[in-house]
Amino acid sequence: MIDLGVSKLALIAVVALVVIGPERLPKVARMAGNLLGRAQRYMAEVKSEVNRQVELDELKKMQEAATSAMRDVQSSVDQAGSGLSDLGKNLSDLESDGSKQSFEDFGYSNDYGIREPKTNVRQGRSSWGVKKAAMPQWYKRSAGVKTRVQSGAARVKRFRRAVIQQRTPKSFF
Repeated sequence: MIDLGVSKLALIAVVALVVIGPERLPKVARMAGNLLGRAQRYMAEVKSEVNRQVELDELKKMQEAATSAMRDVQSSVDQAGSGLSDLGKNLSDLESDGSKQSFEDFGYSNDYGIREPKTNVRQGRSSWGVKKAAMPQWYKRSAGVKTRVQSGAARVKRFRRAVIQQRTPKSFF
């Protein structure tokens, strides 16, 4: 990279002043600044476009990975479904053979059956002691509802302070 120190910049400025002249030097400097700004904006635009393309490629890779994972899950679900259908077919074949076996023969006991959900148990937010009729704090503040206990002396002090602040200033006349 070019090493431009203060002494080199001063030398360039003196040469430009001599070559271009004092009348046209401000216009040339302004034009050089504009060109430099355009070049910087163009480079920033190119860099952002490259970053967008890289991010787009990463997103495409992630999408392909997600679709392949979805296909794997779908195939495993299909295999499980075919296994269940085979099991159902085998059960129907057993029933059609005339051999009647009950679930007790396989060690099924009613103690481990599916339990019905209890209907009297409270679930959700109400189980955490949230009152359904509670007023929100923002409403209490806007409506002036008392939310804190305050002594009589503190109330008098607050009231007197409010009255003193509301007094009208004395007129100049």
